Order: sequence, then structure tokens, then C-alpha cells
Amino acid sequence: MSSTPPGDARLRFGANYTPSANWMHSWLSLNLDDVRRDFAGLAALGLDHVRIFPLWPVLQPNRTLIRAEAVADVRAVVDAGAEFGLDVSVDVIQGHLSSFDFIPSWLYTWHDKNMFTHPDALSGQVALVERLAEELGGAKNFLGFTTGNETNQFSASVHPSPWPVTTAEAAHWITALLDAADSAAPDQEHVHSEYDAAWYLDGHGFTPALAARLGAMTTVHSWIFNGTAQRYGGRSSASDRHAEYMIEVTRAFATDPQRRTWLQEVGAPSNCLTDDEMPGFLEATVRHAARTANLWGVTWWCSHDVSRTLADFPELEYSLGLIDQSGAAKPIGTRFAEIIPELRERRAAPKRALGIVIEVDADDTPVSRGALAPGGPIFEAWLAACADGVDATFVTSKDASDATALSARGITELVHPDLSGDVATYASNNTVVD
Repeated sequence: MSSTPPGDARLRFGANYTPSANWMHSWLSLNLDDVRRDFAGLAALGLDHVRIFPLWPVLQPNRTLIRAEAVADVRAVVDAGAEFGLDVSVDVIQGHLSSFDFIPSWLYTWHDKNMFTHPDALSGQVALVERLAEELGGAKNFLGFTTGNETNQFSASVHPSPWPVTTAEAAHWITALLDAADSAAPDQEHVHSEYDAAWYLDGHGFTPALAARLGAMTTVHSWIFNGTAQRYGGRSSASDRHAEYMIEVTRAFATDPQRRTWLQEVGAPSNCLTDDEMPGFLEATVRHAARTANLWGVTWWCSHDVSRTLADFPELEYSLGLIDQSGAAKPIGTRFAEIIPELRERRAAPKRALGIVIEVDADDTPVSRGALAPGGPIFEAWLAACADGVDATFVTSKDASDATALSARGITELVHPDLSGDVATYASNNTVVD
């Protein structure tokens, strides 16, 4: 399916749906009255879509058992969204959420199978995609699938029990699930998502090229607790423009110059920002992202605060919502509502004539992903351009030597960051729990 946006398409604004009652555990015993109350609050903020996360073990507790009741619950939530004018994106493989892993028992301990490479594991996931597509494909407000939420977590070297993958194996897994989705639900657009190790962690099997070339759009998950806020400050230019930075980096690896980007996950974490700073951070992040070319939309993390009755979440997870536990919009939610009407009408993106060069190998993988991470020389080159008032973008070293490719993107000047120095090891700081 083409990733080229209609010229008159309006920017989309939504939220990643974290149910106010019992968080994602609400899928164990769905209460549609609770869902409708939550959706009414989101619609009142002016949002036009939500992204939902049915739990994998609830949907598919055995590889050959996809529960009809659970699948029907997903359709019921999609239909409830339609009642409030909300389109719904559905994640399939959940996966990793807010520091918790939700993996069915047929994949671990005595039955350990690499979810990305074992043929039985892959066939089971494909079957789940196909069954959900059969249920949802006819829903007019169904946007499409994300294959799973940051499933590359499970392959990362920092995971407690990783399932390692090569880049070829990661590509095969992504493609198998996307092909199943495209075949079973051809009227929707399907994507995959990774946390930023794909961009910043050397040796990681999921790569920028996979992120920017597979699926109907490129999804970006931008969090400033990855060292950006710790190094530069929560309300620094580096933090306020981190999402914009990541979006522009994706453009270096896209083979379609008109490929859309979806800022699918971004939030205001309390380990980096005070309550008073959060509304301003949201506004700055969204305004900077809205200046990028071919942006599909912004989906904030998250809709509702996690209840304090639920234990063992990292502290920041209890305060990320646009709406609090009483159902009232928080100041950050109110700020989102205030800027949406202005930003929804698409404006011409600024010209970006300065291209910062990302050195890549023969497979288009950065020779140093650490150089892209906060504190790295590529990141620092971006900050220097921002400080000079220059709107920069990025280009791979392969394209930097191609005059036609540069001309097509309007790039007339190149900066080659020095990669000869030491680069700090990238580390994300959201899943640290006591």
C-alpha cells in the first residue's frame, strides 16, 4: 500500500488508550461502560483516534486457541470508539507495556521458543493477526494493526531473557505479520513499532532501515528518559525537539521520499519533568513535530493515569495520562486540547537544506548507532544547527554522494560529524523498578 499522504489530509491527534479502570488488565473482564466513559473524555479533548492494546495471553493463551470472547471484546471496543467519533488502531502482539511483559505460556520457561524465529511461534502469531483481521476488517473506524508494541524489547541485549535476532530474522518476522495483515484486512494500513534501541543501540537486530521501509508508515516512539533529559535537561531544546529529531532521522533511511511518519508514542515522564513543566513540554514537542514533512499524526502516551491501587509500576507510569483517575482532564490534557484546532490544518513544512550525514555500511545500518543517541556527535550536530536557527535534516553517507538524491530532497549543504571519538553507550531509563 502506498505511503504517500493525500495533499489535503489533516493532521491526526490521539492517545494511546490506558483504561482508567484496572489498566490493561481490564481485558480480562471487559466493561464497556468504563470504556465509553473513557472515550467520552478523550473525545471531549478533541482527539480523533485511539490506539488500543489487547493482551496477547488473553487473546491467545494456547498457540492453537484464539479465544472468540476476547476477539469479540476487541471488536466491541473498536465499535465503542465509533460511538464517539474515534478511529481505532489495534496492536496485536502485547507484548511489552509500561515495564511489564505479557507473553503467553506457550513461549517461555519449559516451552521456550524465540517468538521471532521459531516456526511454530511465528505461525501462531500470524494466525492471531488473521483472526483479528477477520473480526475487524469491516469496521469503518478501524485504522489498522500495529504488529505489536515495541516488541524489539524482547530481542534487546538489555532484556532479562532476550530472544536475539539477526537483522534478516527481524525483517522476516515483521514482513510475515504485515503480509498477513495486508492480506486479511487490505482496506486498512498496517505498521510495526520499535522502541528507540533500533535507532540508538549498536548491534540491535531491528534497524533504522527496517523501521523506515516496512509497513504503511514509519512509527516513531520518542521518550526523553533515554539520556536526552538527563544530559541536557527536561525542557532543553534537545528534549523539546527530540521527537522532531527522530522523525527527521527516519527520513534518511526511507526509500520513498513521500513516506509518512506517525509519532505513535511520546509522553511527558515525571522522572524528567515537573508537573508544571509537562504542558509546555507537550506543546513544544507537538509543535516541533507538526513542522516535519509528511507527518500522519501524533498519538500521546497516554490517555489516563494508572491507578495507585495497582502495584509495582515504575513511578513515572502513574502520572503519564492526559486525564486523571477521577475522569478530569489534567493541565497537560487541557493544553493538548487547546493546540489541536490550530495544528490540525496542515501547514507547509520548512525547507531543510542542511543535511547531517549518517555513515552507514553496505546494508544501510549506521556504523555507529551510538553516534545518533543523545550525546553522540550526530545528535550534537543537530543541536548545533538548532542553536543556529537552522532547520536540518539527515542523509545517509550513501545518499550523500548521490547528487540526484540530494536534489530531490532539497539538500544543498552537508555536515559530516566526526565519529572518531568515544561514544557513550545508549541506555533507556523507563523500565528500572525496585
